[in-house]
Amino acid sequence: MLDTLISHPDFWKYVSIPICSGVIGWLTNWLAVQMTFAPKEFIGIRPFFGWQGIIPSKADKMGRIVVEKTLEKIGSMGEFFREMEPEKIAAHLTRSTQARIEEYTDEVMADRNAVLWENLPQMVRKRVYNRARRAIPQVMDRLIDDIGRNIEELVDLKYMVGKQLSEDKALLVRIFKEVGEPEFRFVINSGFYFGMMFGLIQVPVFIFFPENWVLPVFGFIVGIATNWLALNVIFSPLEPKKIGPFRIQGLFLRRQRDVAEQFAHITTTELMTLRNIMNQVMNGPRGERTKLLIKKHLKPLLDGGVVRTAAQLTVGPGGYLDLKRAVEDKAVDMSLYPFEDVAFNKERGLIIEKILSDRMQQLSSEEFQDLLRPAFQEDEWTLIFVGGALGAMAGMFQLVVVFGI
Repeated sequence: MLDTLISHPDFWKYVSIPICSGVIGWLTNWLAVQMTFAPKEFIGIRPFFGWQGIIPSKADKMGRIVVEKTLEKIGSMGEFFREMEPEKIAAHLTRSTQARIEEYTDEVMADRNAVLWENLPQMVRKRVYNRARRAIPQVMDRLIDDIGRNIEELVDLKYMVGKQLSEDKALLVRIFKEVGEPEFRFVINSGFYFGMMFGLIQVPVFIFFPENWVLPVFGFIVGIATNWLALNVIFSPLEPKKIGPFRIQGLFLRRQRDVAEQFAHITTTELMTLRNIMNQVMNGPRGERTKLLIKKHLKPLLDGGVVRTAAQLTVGPGGYLDLKRAVEDKAVDMSLYPFEDVAFNKERGLIIEKILSDRMQQLSSEEFQDLLRPAFQEDEWTLIFVGGALGAMAGMFQLVVVFGI
């Protein structure tokens, strides 16, 4: 029987079937992964035809999923902020501001009346500087304490993450790629082995039914089935199952510890940094509330005798209110500057990174899979059927080129 098969004039053509099926499986899975991430911007002519990577095309939605499915299950914005030790944040703000108090004061006063401010006696100006310098620690302590107590109202975590990922699609793609890199690699490589497996089934079918439709139909099946099988091996079974001596579980779910550490690191260095949080506090959709807090805490300093006297000497009683507004605006700007400090951001971020990592490792398998599953679920069947169509075309190519039909 084997000798007869080997001596068959189409033997090597039949041998090529599982190899071609493997290549088709690899190619369709590779294309599916590429189409998940690329291109970052739409290419084509709307609304007729074109494509944008599934994840970049739904950047805002993906950002909300990251928050809803992961971050909100782990902790609240208030808890994260408290863990960053607000007293150290206030101390950092105080040090940074005190170091530049003369520069900040001169900028504001010179902008209103440079000549009179420069001609003001040095003793009077020093008293203004010293008064501000002494008041800053208390102002910053109270301001950060107030921000901490109202952080849930001042920062919309979903908006913050969604906006950043919508504006930085490269970061969004990097997050999913880094977190799921072994799984995406498995999807691609498994296409070849699953494809060969289907190809081995295809050989006897084609031998006994040498119909023209067999290769294109099997190509279509290979394109669909390899994607479907790869996805199921990644996420199923949800819980570990013992089959004889083997322990079976979805590949992604088995990596929960490693993924938790990776995701926590990316989140705390790129998304939920202290710099980003404070930028949202000051300039986000609810920034007006923060400005009211700043005004409230600056009031004792601005209404103090020395500051009021210096202001009236330089801008006059009529310009005093205008000067107060200028100081308040400057206070918002200078409040953000200290958070550009890379070392301080990293120091605060490490605290949250450990919390995120530890708590992600404690999520149930069902909750944990939601971190990567959306990357595959969005338009999943579109990708599968595109793979099927390419598989059918490859089967047709094989029919014409290899078998010359």
